[in-house]
Amino acid sequence: MNPIKRLASQTAVYGVSSVLGRFLNYLLVPFLTYTFAPAEYGVIAEFYAYMGFLAVVLMFGLETGYFRFRSGGEWPPAVVYGTVLRVVVLANSAFFLLIYVQREPIAGLLRHAGQSDYVWWSAAILALDSVGAVAFARLRAEHRAGRFATLKLVEIGVNVGLTIFFIYVCRRAFESNPQSLFGSLWNPALGVGYVFIANLIASALKLILLRPEFRDGFGVFDPTLFVRLLRYSLPMVVIGFAGIINEMLDRAALKYLLPFDDATNMAQLGIYSAVYKLSILMALFIQAFRYAGEPFFFSYAKAPDARQTYALVLNWFVICCVFLFLLVTLFMDVFQYFVGSAYREGLTVVPVLLLASLLLGIYVNLSIWYKLTDRTLLGAGVSLIGAAITIVLLVWWVPIHGYAGAAWAHLVCYGSMVLMSYLLGRHYYPVPYQIGRVLGYVGFGVALYLVDRGLVTQLDWNAPAAGTLCLTVFLLVVFLLDVRPLTRPGVSDAD
Repeated sequence: MNPIKRLASQTAVYGVSSVLGRFLNYLLVPFLTYTFAPAEYGVIAEFYAYMGFLAVVLMFGLETGYFRFRSGGEWPPAVVYGTVLRVVVLANSAFFLLIYVQREPIAGLLRHAGQSDYVWWSAAILALDSVGAVAFARLRAEHRAGRFATLKLVEIGVNVGLTIFFIYVCRRAFESNPQSLFGSLWNPALGVGYVFIANLIASALKLILLRPEFRDGFGVFDPTLFVRLLRYSLPMVVIGFAGIINEMLDRAALKYLLPFDDATNMAQLGIYSAVYKLSILMALFIQAFRYAGEPFFFSYAKAPDARQTYALVLNWFVICCVFLFLLVTLFMDVFQYFVGSAYREGLTVVPVLLLASLLLGIYVNLSIWYKLTDRTLLGAGVSLIGAAITIVLLVWWVPIHGYAGAAWAHLVCYGSMVLMSYLLGRHYYPVPYQIGRVLGYVGFGVALYLVDRGLVTQLDWNAPAAGTLCLTVFLLVVFLLDVRPLTRPGVSDAD
């Protein structure tokens, strides 16, 4: 099969599970934002931001290391898998026990005294998900996208279903009759804590369903491989941790950086976190691409046309991302109902967040240079510089501009990382990217968004009509420049 078609088909399969699964998960955003006040929703956003940081550390970069050494041929795949799985299981078990013992002091340190259950529930979710990530990496490496997608959908469906069950069904039953079966399951003091409980149950169920992948997974542990894995993978922790700083530090730090009282800061955090979810379509596409792209880049690296193929992949990736940017920004009047009315004052930062996500996706494509050349330390350096930019801008801009400063910090950070990665890639692993076309599409998308705003605000056009016109223009340009040439006689799929 043509490599682009194979990557597209794999992205589609992962995308179906990612889109459907995360769409179900994101349905919780309107449910929760219509149910809880911004300050209460801010608690969820804060803890999940902490979990994002720890998830990177608890995997030790071994997911990428597994792909690298599994495809290298030096060790049998079973040995690589067994070595990775043992390390992750032991490390995460120790982590959970430590957090459970220290849950009270940690809750006090986070200004959530009396809510220590949130701390150990989060730790349990992290440990279960880290172990499950190893099994999911195996499914991806074996191209078992169907089973991967099914299990992901089951996990997310259970999580969403239980959240709605606890917070809507059980609460309504409690209000009607506290002694009823469902009513007895509701504790008003827990409130948003039921979000963590539902997630914990779903994560545990996922590991039970992954038993076949674990049953033959604890194979031979190779000490030599273990050392090699750590040498390759630990820089990936730095890269991942820096990436999480860029992606989630704002939600972890807003309550400390905003210049208001604690209650107002938590409300602002809740608003920002809710509208951040409006970048869902872009995030879903990038996640699906990551699932399919990482194994593809490694497996196709030795092909004679690999670099030309990677360049073509970036072109089409940017086209898809710009389309998603326009779809959301041009039809914001529809997407705004995704969050409760108390949160909609934050919609002004959504275009900035979408552009930042687009740049992050470009960086994901460009980052193949350090993964394929084993220069993960250099890749870590790029991520660390990006993290430093994020920290400086958050500390500088958030006290002045509020959460809008956090959104712009994302954009500047990812733009800087794209530039650094491109320049380093030209030296260590040159790929003939069509930079003019890539930048042209991004600029064209931004221009169409500004035209749309002018038509609506200055000329008083109907918003859906203006959005439809601008989106049609974009699709027409894509057809003329990139689709029609593929249909000309003599142009093969391989081209």
